[in-house]
Amino acid sequence: MRYRSQSVAYWYFAWAMCLFGLQLVFGLLMAGKYLGPDPLIGVLSFDTAKTLHTNLLVVWVLSGFMGATYYMVPEESRSELFSIRLAYLQLGIWVAMGLTAVVGYLFGWNAGVKLLEQPFPLKLVIVAVMLMFLFNVGMTIYRARRWTVTEGVVLAGLLFSALLYLPALFRFDNYTVETFYRWWTIHLWVEGVWEMIQGGFLAFLLIRLSGADREVMEKWLYVIVGLVFMAGILGTAHHYYWIGVPKYWLPIGGIFSALEPVALVGMAMYAYFAMRRSGVAHPNGLAIHWTVGSAVFTLFGAGLLGFAHTWPAVNKWTHGTLVTAMHGHAAFFGAYAMIVLAMISYTLPYLTHNRSEKGSTLGYVAFWLMLGGMFGMTLSFATAGLGQVYLERIMGMGYLDTQLRIQVHFLMLIGTSIIFSAGVMIFIWDFFRTGPKLADEENAAGEPLVEHA
Repeated sequence: MRYRSQSVAYWYFAWAMCLFGLQLVFGLLMAGKYLGPDPLIGVLSFDTAKTLHTNLLVVWVLSGFMGATYYMVPEESRSELFSIRLAYLQLGIWVAMGLTAVVGYLFGWNAGVKLLEQPFPLKLVIVAVMLMFLFNVGMTIYRARRWTVTEGVVLAGLLFSALLYLPALFRFDNYTVETFYRWWTIHLWVEGVWEMIQGGFLAFLLIRLSGADREVMEKWLYVIVGLVFMAGILGTAHHYYWIGVPKYWLPIGGIFSALEPVALVGMAMYAYFAMRRSGVAHPNGLAIHWTVGSAVFTLFGAGLLGFAHTWPAVNKWTHGTLVTAMHGHAAFFGAYAMIVLAMISYTLPYLTHNRSEKGSTLGYVAFWLMLGGMFGMTLSFATAGLGQVYLERIMGMGYLDTQLRIQVHFLMLIGTSIIFSAGVMIFIWDFFRTGPKLADEENAAGEPLVEHA
């Protein structure tokens, strides 16, 4: 840790880990509800558990992005953060918003818009937090008078994330219009600007972990950003197929959705060639596992599985089934969860006491359990989803009758979820087992950290 303000990142990561653990609780409850009988049906409905599960995912990933940015920007700009106090104030408001949302969802306080269930007052808080965050990071770069392509891409992704949240502030009486604009936030986040953020973090990590040439990495980054913008924006149309929009969206969505994996292939090649060209020049093997794993699993989950069911001729059968859950779980884990865990694994030796830079045995066990568990969960959702498509959409069987016949797949889902959850719990334990370095402590070399100007 070269700059004392980088210590802020630890507390964002800590909050992210708490939310990650809570997200798993509601995910396991949802899987159990599929099997039944459900003793909590009068206390916690499936839709409430799902709301909490998906919203916790978004908030913990965003918390990880913020922490990673607060670590990366001082390093790239060679300057302390503009304001440590503002970063901590932002975190306090963010935590208060998250706790309020969780309690509110449990008591039925939500906007009723899928994936954007935050009540309007909380949405305003989210906007305020994002403005504080962007101001702090932007002023850090401005004051340093030095910026790199890597941090520029991450900052652009975060700025666009904030701008694309604005459609979520509006409500429409017409359901088709509501859904149309909802995807401007949801799709353009997860299949657009968040991929820019992932690419920026990937470049940051690969430069440090492999010793790859910065200029080469930044050229790859330009390619990825270009592909994301080319395919991701118009690829949003694959969500429009069945909501009542004009038919011309069908070929647009189909063609550009098919092009989206090209960016992900580029990202996987980007990681592979960086390692191939430069070798492994860093002792932190655990961070290397998460970094390369993120690129490869993104290609599998977001690329291959996304393409497998978003083509119009296929999606008319798979839309709204467990095939969507197959794609969603693998894509989110590979693209965003893994890159956050990669940043955490890379930075923890600098942010905490008495931690080996090589990574711990616990860390590697957590990596393989999570990877194996998520792959098993993906297969469980895939087999359940294919059975559901056949029985419901082709044979015309009712939803509940279908669920009874595919229950065996949920036994497999719970088993693989337990494996995945064990990996997460080990990762969280490994995270908290050593205390954080405070902002006024000395660095590992015994030299005072750079003072905040």
